[in-house]
Amino acid sequence: MYIFKAGVVGAGFMGAEIAQVISFSGLPVVVKDVDPEMLKKAEEHIREIYQSRVDKGKMTQGELRDKMDLIEFTLDYDSFEDADFIIEAVPERMDLKVQVFQELCKVAPETAIFASNTSALSISEMGHKGGRPERTVGMHFFSPAHVMKLVEIIPGLDTTQEVIDDTVQFTESLRKIAVVVKECPGFLVNRLLAPYLGEAMMALQEGAATASEIDEAMVEFGMPMGPFTLLDFMGIDVSAHAGAYMTSEYGPRFESPEILKRLVAAGRYGEKTGGGFYGYGEQSDAPVREMIAEIQASGIATGPFSVERLVFPMINEAAMIAQEGIASIPDIDMAMIAGTGMSYQGERVGPLAIADEIGLDVVLAGLEEMLHAPWGGERFRPSLLLKTKVRAGHLGKKSGRGFHEYMSW
Repeated sequence: MYIFKAGVVGAGFMGAEIAQVISFSGLPVVVKDVDPEMLKKAEEHIREIYQSRVDKGKMTQGELRDKMDLIEFTLDYDSFEDADFIIEAVPERMDLKVQVFQELCKVAPETAIFASNTSALSISEMGHKGGRPERTVGMHFFSPAHVMKLVEIIPGLDTTQEVIDDTVQFTESLRKIAVVVKECPGFLVNRLLAPYLGEAMMALQEGAATASEIDEAMVEFGMPMGPFTLLDFMGIDVSAHAGAYMTSEYGPRFESPEILKRLVAAGRYGEKTGGGFYGYGEQSDAPVREMIAEIQASGIATGPFSVERLVFPMINEAAMIAQEGIASIPDIDMAMIAGTGMSYQGERVGPLAIADEIGLDVVLAGLEEMLHAPWGGERFRPSLLLKTKVRAGHLGKKSGRGFHEYMSW
């Protein structure tokens, strides 16, 4: 399928960024929102991205005008009548996304592909309720979309292979890396980040280390930013909403830590509100320190902080994803590299390759120790795939086989 024109519904930060990425590829794109002010802000944000390229000598002012001319901003669906590929980027609520697709069904060509930029919600449900299940697919960009290379492609149960192939081709035409992921709550990267971020918050509220100490340790390990810097950037409210959904789907092992709930209740949503785990501008992190003291006073079990406490659960979740067939082992690692910038010992590698470096037996022993620790619990229970590989002697690089295979010379 050749795509002549694209559409984006929702002119928030992600919608604007996605529209910029599409226009940068040379494709006309129409951007719709119900709020004129949001459209104005989206246009300004896109122009700023292009202007930064002009300032760096990567684009001329004339090229900037040409790219901006490819984008139409609108309050109605009239210009979607000839759109071939439409991406919804409205807030993360199933009812809103379904409503958008139902409205699009009335105006968009029957051949149009409906894509959702959801980071966690069911594509199958969206397609079923939205009206065109065979032509509905997940297309999850990562923030900021004009920088991050990864796009997760998530077929629903009824999505046709043709739509999957066309979506992958379209993604690659945008100069992005497409990874096809089987539908599950949180998909791939967010599902992997959930136990990592959750354990960072558990260690923080236990007083095992400060937010800055944990952040510094994880950056030194190989993450491009620490967990609390990342949470403040993503939005504490967004993380809490996603956490609640993941808990409802996976159970207690994804339960959000108390500190996250208290930050939401206090309106500390991160950078956008001037305060999250850290303070920005005139705000400080004093309220967070008070919350931690109150949580500890309630008598919670406390444990030590270690890098392994955050990394091993992420490796374990990656093993579960491979075990469930959500994504292949190479794609799991590649997605974490492209989606988060993960590295280890100076090399760009993903969690399963890191496990091979550390030794699968070491990871398993660490998880079992944390599973039985007074401060630990079921969230550390090792996956069957990890245990099976260790039982088979597939211990990683030192044995020549782990999650990956290694040549012996």
